[in-house]
Amino acid sequence: MKTIFKYLAFGIFSMFIFVSCSKQPAEEINAAKTAVDTVITEGAEKYAPEDAKKINDELSAAMSEIKAQDGKFLKNYSKAKEMLVKVKADADALRSGLAAKKEEAKNNAVAAQDAAKAAVEEAKGLLSKAPKGKGSKADIEAFKADIKGLEESLAEVQSSIDTEDYAVAADKANAIKEKAAAVSEQVKQAMEKVGAKKK
Repeated sequence: MKTIFKYLAFGIFSMFIFVSCSKQPAEEINAAKTAVDTVITEGAEKYAPEDAKKINDELSAAMSEIKAQDGKFLKNYSKAKEMLVKVKADADALRSGLAAKKEEAKNNAVAAQDAAKAAVEEAKGLLSKAPKGKGSKADIEAFKADIKGLEESLAEVQSSIDTEDYAVAADKANAIKEKAAAVSEQVKQAMEKVGAKKK
């Protein structure tokens, strides 16, 4: 009887070890990696950089969990499987909403471009009204050079929009807008100084 119990206990222990030493969730790993690769290839990093980073981080965390289980005697990949299923679901959700994100990024870039053009035009308009005298000639030439540089930079914004690099286009446009506003402010200050001298 004792021998039967020994064999039974040994059998149950062996079964426990066998079940615990489960294999890596290869199917889930492949599905998650494929989903992430697909959405990245379709432009997630361009049009939804924060979301793309999030799913990449989630995938890394899941792979770290698998690596941690690989090093254990009693392996349990259930948590890793759950993480991988979530990664795939998040990647698929991002992919389905990517067209809308792309359109949103494009609209933001075009709006930033329009604001930059308006700021440059305002600076040009102010500069054309600036009083031209001996003391201000060098300043006016410098402002003209600044505005010319900004106008050339606007072409780069358009180029980025044409290549669908909307985040870069928006950043460039915002920088142009800020520089144009700074030029406008300097022109206004120069006009105020001349006005004060005339008084």
